[in-house]
Amino acid sequence: LTSYFNFGSIRATTCVYKGKWIYEVLISSQGLMQIGWCTLNCRFNQEEGVGDTPDSYAYDGNRVRKWNVTTTNYGKSWAAGDIVSCLIDLDEGNISFCLNGVSLGTAFDNISRGSGMAYFPAISLSFKESVAFNFGSRPLRYPLKKGYQPLQDKPATDLMKAHKLLGYLNNVIKMDVSEGKLVERDSSTWQLQGEPTILITLAHIFNNFSPLMCKVYLVEDVLMSFLLGILEGGGAVEAHPLIQQLLDLMWLLMEDYEVHECLKQLLMSLLRAYRFSPIVPDLGLQIHYLRLTIAILKHEKSRKYLLNNVLFDVLRSVVFFYIKSPLRVEEAGLQELIPTTWWPNRFNKESKEVKNESSEERLRRRAYERGCQRLKKRIEVVEELQVQILKLLLNNKDHGGGASRYIFLNKFRKFLQENASNRGNLTVLCPPEYMVCFLHRLIAALRHYWDEHKMKNASALNSEDAYVPPQLFYNGKVDYFDLQRLGGLLSHLKKTLKDDLASKVNILIDPAELQAVTMDDLDEDEESAVSTAQRPAAALAIGGALARPSWLSSPTLGRANRFLSTAAVSLMTPRRSPGSIEKVKVRTLNMEQRTEEDIEGSRGNEGLLLGKPTEEPDQPITKNSLLEILDGIVMMYNLSVHQQLGKMVGVSDDVNEYAMALKDTEEKIGRCPERRRDICEELLKSQKVFSEKLNHLSRRLAWINVTIYSKEKMQDIYWLLRVCIRTIEHGDRIGSLFAFMPEFYLSVAMNSYSALKNYFSPVNSMEELPGYEDTLTRLAAILAKHFADPRIVGTDIRDSLMQALASYVCYPHSLRAVERIPEDQRISMMRNLLAPYEQRPWGCGFGYRYTRLPHLLKTKPEDANLPSLQKPCPSTLLQRHMADLLRSDQEMAPSFLNSVLNQLNWAFSEFIGMIQEIQQAAERLERNFVDSRQLKVCATCFDLSVSLLRVLEMTVTLAPEIFLDWNRPSSELLLRRLAQLLNQVLNRVTAERNLFDRVVNLRLPGLESVDHYPILVAVTGILVRLLVDTDFQGAERATAVLLADPCFQLRSIQYLLGHTEPLVLGMTSSSADKKHFSLQSYTDYISQEELAKVEQMLGHLSEESKQAAAATLPTSEEDLCPICYAHPISAVFKPCSHKSCKACINQHLMNNKDCFFCKATITGVDDYIKPATS
Repeated sequence: LTSYFNFGSIRATTCVYKGKWIYEVLISSQGLMQIGWCTLNCRFNQEEGVGDTPDSYAYDGNRVRKWNVTTTNYGKSWAAGDIVSCLIDLDEGNISFCLNGVSLGTAFDNISRGSGMAYFPAISLSFKESVAFNFGSRPLRYPLKKGYQPLQDKPATDLMKAHKLLGYLNNVIKMDVSEGKLVERDSSTWQLQGEPTILITLAHIFNNFSPLMCKVYLVEDVLMSFLLGILEGGGAVEAHPLIQQLLDLMWLLMEDYEVHECLKQLLMSLLRAYRFSPIVPDLGLQIHYLRLTIAILKHEKSRKYLLNNVLFDVLRSVVFFYIKSPLRVEEAGLQELIPTTWWPNRFNKESKEVKNESSEERLRRRAYERGCQRLKKRIEVVEELQVQILKLLLNNKDHGGGASRYIFLNKFRKFLQENASNRGNLTVLCPPEYMVCFLHRLIAALRHYWDEHKMKNASALNSEDAYVPPQLFYNGKVDYFDLQRLGGLLSHLKKTLKDDLASKVNILIDPAELQAVTMDDLDEDEESAVSTAQRPAAALAIGGALARPSWLSSPTLGRANRFLSTAAVSLMTPRRSPGSIEKVKVRTLNMEQRTEEDIEGSRGNEGLLLGKPTEEPDQPITKNSLLEILDGIVMMYNLSVHQQLGKMVGVSDDVNEYAMALKDTEEKIGRCPERRRDICEELLKSQKVFSEKLNHLSRRLAWINVTIYSKEKMQDIYWLLRVCIRTIEHGDRIGSLFAFMPEFYLSVAMNSYSALKNYFSPVNSMEELPGYEDTLTRLAAILAKHFADPRIVGTDIRDSLMQALASYVCYPHSLRAVERIPEDQRISMMRNLLAPYEQRPWGCGFGYRYTRLPHLLKTKPEDANLPSLQKPCPSTLLQRHMADLLRSDQEMAPSFLNSVLNQLNWAFSEFIGMIQEIQQAAERLERNFVDSRQLKVCATCFDLSVSLLRVLEMTVTLAPEIFLDWNRPSSELLLRRLAQLLNQVLNRVTAERNLFDRVVNLRLPGLESVDHYPILVAVTGILVRLLVDTDFQGAERATAVLLADPCFQLRSIQYLLGHTEPLVLGMTSSSADKKHFSLQSYTDYISQEELAKVEQMLGHLSEESKQAAAATLPTSEEDLCPICYAHPISAVFKPCSHKSCKACINQHLMNNKDCFFCKATITGVDDYIKPATS
C-alpha cells in the first residue's frame, strides 16, 4: 500500500465489536504515518487522518506519538523494516501497540464501546510512504499475545492436512538431515519392490499436497519452515542436496502452474522474512534466509522460472542485496559488539591536521576500531552470500535452454528502464539505499566472471582495465531508453551523422526507414502500417502487474532508441571492398526476448559489438554480456547511488556537531564557579544528553562506515571512475560518433571522483588508491578537453563540466594534475577558458591571501574541503599559457576583455541598483522585511563584480601591453573603458556616509560578503600594475587616461590609505570619530611592499593631477559629446554626419553598428575638425 496523496487514509473492510484482536503492519518506509483503528463514522481528508477524529486511535512512530484528537508522547521511533502490531481489547476497552514483538504499553483506555461501535483497522500515510498489512492471511511474524486473535482465521484444516502429508512424505522417504541425502527406510524392501513404487507413492502424496502448496499461509508456515529446518545444521549450502532433490520431485510430480505458484509464494515469503527480520548481533536471521534463497536458486529449472517471471516482475529481488541500517543500536546488539565508543576530535576543521590525541583517546579509538572490525566480519558474511546469489543469476553455463545470465540481462535492462524513465511511478522505483548495496554486490559478481573469462582467454582484458567499447552507444544493440546523449536527441544524431556511420563503422541506414523513424519520434501515436508491420511485437504489453504508458510497450522499451531495430541496416564487412555493400535486415527484438546469440554473437555476427570503429584495438575485451552489465552498473550509479552516498554523510556531520557541543559544554563546566550550582547542574545534564547521543551515533556511524564507506566500497567506486575514464577516452578517439555516448558517463566520472574526495575521505584516504596520480591526471585531461567540446551540446552537462573544472583547480593536488596534462591540451583549455570569468584560484593578486574575508569573524568551524575555503594556489604554468594566448591572438584579447568589461559594468550597476532599494526599505518607518532572495542576488552581483575585477587584474598583470601598447588597434579604447569602470567603482565605494557605506554598516544577514576590502584591493591591484609596476611610457599613458576621465577623484585614491575628508559643518563627533577604512590596518593580508606601492601611486597621481588641472582649458557646452558630456566632440559618423567623441563611438561599435541617433548603419568614422569661427 503506497500513498499518492499528501495525507491519504484507508480503512479495512472488516470490523470488530467484541473480543481481543490483532493485526500487523510491515513498515516499508519510515516517514509520517498514523496506524490504528477507527469507526465507520470517522471522516478523513488530506489534513485529518486516523487519530484526528474522536473515535479513531493511532500510533505514529515517525514522531513517536499517539493520536486521539489530541497527541502525547508514546512508544519508540520506527524504521523501514520494522513491524508494528496493533492490538484492541474490546472486553477491557483499551488499545495497545507492539514494535517488533516488544509491547509499547497501553496507548488508549476507556475507548467507546456499545451499540453501533465497531472498529476497523485503518491507516493514514503521507506522500510516497509505503506499508504492507497482515490480517492473518500469512502467519503473524511475532507470537500472538494471550487471548488475542488475528482478524483472519488461520486455515486450521489445511494446516493439519499439510503437516500430515509432510509426515507421510517422511514415512516414505527418510530425511537424514545430517547427511543431506534421500535414504530408503528399509533398503531390502525397496530393492525388492523397485523405484517405481517410490514414485507412485510419492505421486499419491503430491496429488493431495500440491493444491495446498499454492496457498500463501501454508507455503510460509509449512514448506518454508521445513526447508529452513533442513539448513539449520549449518555447513555449506552444497552439503544439503536434499533441497535440490525435493525441487526435482516438485517439478516431476506437480503440475507446472502449481510449481510456479508455490515457488512464487516461497520466494515472496523469503523476501518478506529477510526484509522484516530484526537486526541481531550475529545477523543470524538474515544469513538463514539468504542460505535458503541460494539453495533454491541453485536448482537450474527453478532459477530460470524465477528469473523469467518472479524476481524482477512480481517482487523487488533487489531487497535480497540490501543490509538495513539499525535505527536503534541497542536492539541490534551493537552495544555488546562495540562496547567502547569513540569519535574524531578534529574541532579545527579549517586545518586538515588531526589534533594530537591523548593516550586515553588512543586506547578508546583502538577499542572502537576493534569493535568495528568485529562488525565488519559479520557483515562480510552476509555480503558474500548476496554475491553468491548474483553469481547464480549471472551463470552462463546452464545446460537446458538459454543460460540464466541472458535472462538476467534482459530483466536487468528493464529494471534500469523503469528507474530511469518512470521517475513518477513510486511502486516501480528502487529506493536509493537498496541501489547502493545492489551496485556493490553486482560489481563483485561481475568482476568475478570477468576475471574468470580472462583466465580462460589470455588475450582478453583484466577487470582492472575494463571499459565499455563505443560501438554500444551507436549500433542500437543496447537500449538507452530516452536518456540524453552528448550530442543531443538520438533522432537528430541519426540524421546528422548518418554519413559518418557509413564511412567510419560500416553502418548504413535506409533513408526511407530513417524518415519513418523520425516521424515516429515526432508523433508516436500515428504510426504507419508499414512501421507497425515491421514491429509485430509492438502491440504486446510488457509483463508485470502495473499499467504502463503506451509508449513503454514498444519492443525496445523506449521510442528514442528505435535505431537500428526499426531501420534497414547494411554492413560493409572489413574483408570486402567498400564498394560491395550488402543490406541486412536487423531483427526487431523485444529487450526481454533477446537470446545468447543476439548478445554474444556467433560466426559472422558480432552481437553487441556490431560496427567496431577502426580506432578500437583488435584485442577482445570480455564476454559481450558482461559489457552490457558493466554499462548498466554505470547507469545505476547515475540514477540514485551518488545521491545516496552524499545523503549518508549526514550521520558523520551529526557526530562532529555533537562532539563540538560536548567539548563546549565540558569547557563551560570547567569555567563554572562553584557557587553557581544551578548552572553547573544544567550543564551536567546537557553533558549527559550529548554523551548518550554521541554513544548512539558513533555506533550507528560504525555500521554505516562498514556497509557504505568501507575501503572495499571505496575501491568499487574508484574502479567505476576508472571504467568511465577509459570509456570516455576510447569514445573520444572515434571523432564525431563520440556524440552518441550517453551523458551519464561524463556525469558518473565527475560524481564518482567527488564522492571519493568528499564522502569517503574521513574514513579512507584517496591517495592510497593504486594509480591515483595517473587517474587524477586523466580525469583532468577529460575535463580540460570536453568542457568546451563542440560535440557536447547539452547545457546541463557543459555546466557540470565547467563547474567540475573550476572545483578541480581549487585544490593544489588536482591543480598539479591539470598541469601534468599534455601542453597542447593545456593551451586549448586556456583558449576556451578566456570566456568564463571566475578564475579565482589561479590568481595571486594584490592583498589576496584570504580564505575568508577579513571582516568576517570565524564563527563555527567549517569544512576545510570546501572549494571556497581553499587558499589561493596560483599556477604559473597556466598563467603563462594565458599570457601567451592573449599576446599572440590579436582578435581574442579584445573580444575577451570587451565581454569582461560589459559583464562588470552590468554586475556592478545591478548591485548599486539593488542596494538603493535595500537602503530605501531600511529607512521606512513602518516595520518591513527585505526579501532574502533579493539579498542573495545582491550579494551574488557583488561577488561577481569582485571576481571580474580579479580577472582584469590578472590580465593586466600577465599581458599589460593589451592595454598599454597603443600600436594595437583596440588598446587605447580598452584602457579608457577600464579607467572609466575603475573610477565608477571607486566613487561608489569610497565616498563616506554614502549609499555603499550605509548598507555595509547595516550588516544585513545575506550581505556578509559585501564589504570595502575585497572590492577595493582588487581595484588597487589593477591601478598599481598600470601605474607603478610598468615602464615609464606605459605609466604615462595609463596616468593620462585615468586623469582624463571626468569621474576621476583623487580623494578616492587617498581613501585607500585612510586619508579622510575634512570635517564638514554639522558633522557629529561620533561620526567624526568613526573608524575609517585603510589598507594599512590589514597587516595580516597586505605586505609592506604592497603598501609602499600604493603610497608611491598616491604620490604620483597627486603630482600629475595638479599638473593636469593647470593645463586643462575650459570647453564650451556646445563642443561636448552629446552622449557622455565628458569629452569634446572628436568624431563624425558616415553617412549620417552625427557626432560624438571617439571613446563613445568606438565602444558602441564593438557591439552595435547602428547610429546612436538615427539608427542608420554606420559605414565609417572620420575625425571631426571644428570649423574656424568668423
